[in-house]
Amino acid sequence: MENTEPLFRQVFELPLDKRAELAARLLKSLDDLSDQEAEMLWAAEAERRLHDLQNGQAKSTPADEVLRKAERLLND
Repeated sequence: MENTEPLFRQVFELPLDKRAELAARLLKSLDDLSDQEAEMLWAAEAERRLHDLQNGQAKSTPADEVLRKAERLLND
């Protein structure tokens, strides 16, 4: 994988309007993913989340707790 840090530094130096334009174009490019590309990205995200859980960088929340919170938020 390429080191994208120099690119990120360069992008963050752009004026706000240019960064916003770039962000919009990047997001639009994600709409055009093939099913295979989307599946590959979701698999990588699932692996990253599992790694974070296993290394204590993230915590899990029981499903019943999530559902109670969602119900409370929706009913308020």
